[in-house]
Formats: sequence, structure tokens, C-alpha cells
Amino acid sequence: MIDFLVAHFNLVRGLHIIAVMAWIAGLLILPRLFIYHLKAERGSEMDALFKKAEDRTFKIILNPAAALTLVFGIGLILADCKIRGWDFLLQPWMLTKLATLVFLFGWHGFLSKAQHQFAEDRNTRGEKFWRGTNELPFLAAIVIVLSVTTKFLNH
Repeated sequence: MIDFLVAHFNLVRGLHIIAVMAWIAGLLILPRLFIYHLKAERGSEMDALFKKAEDRTFKIILNPAAALTLVFGIGLILADCKIRGWDFLLQPWMLTKLATLVFLFGWHGFLSKAQHQFAEDRNTRGEKFWRGTNELPFLAAIVIVLSVTTKFLNH
């Protein structure tokens, strides 16, 4: 299996990037849906529409994209370990990437809880909170991309 990953490294990397793009898109759109949902009257048609959109965003975009990101990411790590050895996992750029991924998966879980609260009419956070946190996944993506592409200029 690892030899397959090494032989198809660029394919796995491309699939990983596509999955990450879909995941980040979902992480960005869901808080925006929450912002608009807050303006809908509880029990209204719009309220039901937003609940449905939020649920589908999780089931169709966020969860599959996060799972694929993880699967392809682990595949890349295994291939890289075969190519370079396990030491690259301790490089500052990789530790930064992994720490940022922990944040993103934590944010994913936080949004999942928030989505369930909206679905059950138990949301306690306002528009200011969601607007203030909406760009966090994009900032995390910047950190990850720059850490991986520059390796902190430490080639």
C-alpha cells in the first residue's frame, strides 16, 4: 500500500488539495448560513430552509471533505515517511501544519455542535460572534499553505 502511495504521490497530493478546498469552503459557508439564519423567524419557512441548508452543508460537504482530507493526508504522510523517513514530522513547518489541523478539526466539531443547536432552536450565539469567527478557517488555511510551501525557508 505504501509503495502505491509513493508511486502515485502527486495524484494523492492533488486529491488531498481538492478535499481541503471543499472542506475549507464548507467551514466558511456554514457560519455565513448561521448569520442569515439568525434573521429568520423561528418556525417560519425561512427557518426551515436554513436548517435544511445547514444540515446538507454538513452531510454533503463538510463531513465527506474532512474525511477525505484526513485519508489523503495520512496517505501523504505515509508516502513521505517512506521517501524521507519519519523525521520530517518533527520539522517546525510540519508541526505548525499539524497544530493548525487540530484547530480546524476542533472548529469542525464546534460548528457541528452549533448546527445541532440551530436545528433544535437552542442557538445562543449572535451575529457578532459568527461574523467575528467566520474567517478563522481561511486564516488557518493561510498558515498551513505557507508553512508547507515555504517550509519556513528552511530547505
